[in-house]
Amino acid sequence: MSIVFTGGGTGGHLAIVDSVKEYVKGDKVYIGSTSGLDTTWYKDDNSFSAKYFLETKSVVDKGKVGKVLMLLKIFKEAFKAKKILKKHNAKVVFSVGGFSAAPAAFAAIMSRTPLIIHEQNAYIGNLNRILKPFAKEVISPYNNGTIQIDAPIKQIFIDTYHTREELKSILISGGSQGSVFLNNLALKLAPYFQEKGIKIYHQAGIKNEKEVIEAYKKLGIKAEVFGFTKELDKIINQADFAIARAGSSTLWEFVANGLPTLFIPYPYAANDHQYYNAKYLADKNLAYVLRESEITEDKVIDIIENINLKEISTKLPTLIKPDGAKEIAKILMNFSNLWLVICDLFLEVRLKPNAISLSFKI
Repeated sequence: MSIVFTGGGTGGHLAIVDSVKEYVKGDKVYIGSTSGLDTTWYKDDNSFSAKYFLETKSVVDKGKVGKVLMLLKIFKEAFKAKKILKKHNAKVVFSVGGFSAAPAAFAAIMSRTPLIIHEQNAYIGNLNRILKPFAKEVISPYNNGTIQIDAPIKQIFIDTYHTREELKSILISGGSQGSVFLNNLALKLAPYFQEKGIKIYHQAGIKNEKEVIEAYKKLGIKAEVFGFTKELDKIINQADFAIARAGSSTLWEFVANGLPTLFIPYPYAANDHQYYNAKYLADKNLAYVLRESEITEDKVIDIIENINLKEISTKLPTLIKPDGAKEIAKILMNFSNLWLVICDLFLEVRLKPNAISLSFKI
C-alpha cells in the first residue's frame, strides 16, 4: 500500500516532492519523466521503494502538431501509470504539477485513486486547472485551491535564517534551467560587483554553465558559477541579496531564509504566473519585481544601493510558517488511512453482512 508522488520537470516542482516526502511514513513511490530533472534528482534516491520515469515531454513551445502528438503520448503513458498504481496498491496520488505529472494524475482519475494536487503558483497552472474538478483536494500557499497551506519547504531554509545587514555577496539565479537574459545581465554587472567587493554566486543553468565560466574568466572576475546543485540552501544562506526568476519554490525558499530579492519573471511562463508570484511580495514592499523589458543596469544598481536589507530580511520570514510540508504529509497519510478503513469495512460487509446491518439498525 503506497503513497505515490508525481510531477517535476523543473527543480521548483521537485523541491516540493523533496520537502513533503521527508514527513510521509510508509511506502512511497515516485513517477516522473525521462525528460527534465526528474532522473537527476531521484534516480539514486533510496527514500522511494520504487521509481518510474515515463516518456513524456512538455507541450509548451510546440506547434499544433507537436502538441497533439505529445498529448497522445501522455495518454499512452497514463495507461502505464495506471498499471503502476495497481502494482503498488496506491492509496493516494500526490501531484506537484509540471508536465511529468500528467500520466500518473490521469491514471489516478481512471483508476479512481484519490488525487491530491499542489498548486505552487499564485495563478493556477494549465494542468492543475484540468485536474482540479477531479481532485479530492487542491493545496496551495495562495488562495486558489481548496486548502490554503504554507509553501512546503525544507526545514534547512528556516533553520539557517539570518538577518542581512550588509551586501557582501549576491546570488544570480535563473533556476536549474538557467536564463540567458539573467546570465547576460550578471556579466554586465560583474565589474560593478567586483568594484564594490561583492562576491558573486551565479546559477547559470546546466546548458550554459561552461559558457558563463569562460565569460567571467575573460572579464578577469572571480565568480562561483554552477549549473545545478542539490545544496542550493548553502549558497542561499551565504547570499545577502538575489537577482532571480520567480518560480514559486525558489521564492518561498528565499522568504524563509530572509533573502531580499529583485525578481525578474520569466516572460513566457504559463499565464504569467512568475510575475504574480513576485507581485505577491512586491505588494507588501518585501521584494522588487521588474519585467525584462524594464531592466537596465542603472535600475538594478539603484535598487542595490538603496535597499534596506535589514528591514526586508527581518520581515520576510513572517510570511511563512515552518510546518507546511508536515501539514501536507499529514493530509496524504490521512487519505491513505481512510482508504484502509473503507477497505476493512468492505471486507467486514462481505464476511459478516448480518453483523453490519445490525450495527446500522442500532
